[in-house]
Amino acid sequence: MSAKSNDQGRAYEYAWIQALGTVLSKKRKTRIVKNSSLEANTRSWFIMDSKMQETFMISADAAIDTILELEPKLLENDGDELTLEFQTDKKGEEGDVRDVVIRRGAIGWEIGLSIKHNHKDAKHSRLSHRLDFGKKWYGTPCSNEYWSDVKPIFNRLKEAKARKELWVNLQNKENEVYIPLLTAFMNEINRAYGRDSDLPQKLIEYLIGGKDYYKVISNDRNNLTIIQTFNVHGNLNKPSKVKVSAITVPVLALPTEIVALRLKPDTDNTVEMYLNNGWEISYRIHNASSKVEPSLKFAIDFVGVPATLLSIECKWNRKI
Repeated sequence: MSAKSNDQGRAYEYAWIQALGTVLSKKRKTRIVKNSSLEANTRSWFIMDSKMQETFMISADAAIDTILELEPKLLENDGDELTLEFQTDKKGEEGDVRDVVIRRGAIGWEIGLSIKHNHKDAKHSRLSHRLDFGKKWYGTPCSNEYWSDVKPIFNRLKEAKARKELWVNLQNKENEVYIPLLTAFMNEINRAYGRDSDLPQKLIEYLIGGKDYYKVISNDRNNLTIIQTFNVHGNLNKPSKVKVSAITVPVLALPTEIVALRLKPDTDNTVEMYLNNGWEISYRIHNASSKVEPSLKFAIDFVGVPATLLSIECKWNRKI
């Protein structure tokens, strides 16, 4: 992710916590927790020009009423304190993808938001000469066969790096880097699946995290804010003492089977994974830098999701 995209993402998170704080503090006792992530997001907010700040606030304001409807406990006023807190980046590395956590500690209740600006990729994971994706993604180290298959590919990239080559000038990279690396990746997934029948579920849990949350995506081009419901454990959409949400958020079923794994037709850089229960994943590999290095990045996206994953479009009140 570029520095500009990172700053915009952090600034959009800041817009959300401010918008939530403004609305909720009028209805109940609410506090924004001060931490290093709040400081970083605040800095990014003030880097933005006034037009971008306005866009972020319009985007957040468009979806707040829907979040309040989905979660009646937000407005339930029992005299307790509700806190809004940015998660640290370390939490994401540990498998908790939520950016903002909203808590009522007195009743042991919380929900989270994963906030995205102009993209919906689930992860941007890497393959490299050192990174063990199997251990990180599903808890089983990659096999010797995998490392043997990828070693000559990464050795070539190391040599190109030593010559300070650029990716754009790397000859035949599609057939000598992308396709053989993706083939080794698919073979390793198939080997791991043969040893562990729970692999499909683990792959999805790696992508969506271990906590239930709402993914909030700002689509600036279409003046929309999209809310998606990742409710695997049934912790979202709980009623308050006096209200049940008018919107029902179903529980998602995780996959139990990999149906197909293949290179996407007519491409040389994308793997498609089809799983049961409505899940389909795209793994698009690309260079992470203009300079050649022995590391490539996946843009991982959900192409298909279960019908029980709600996607709610909130139209902006003003166009940008």
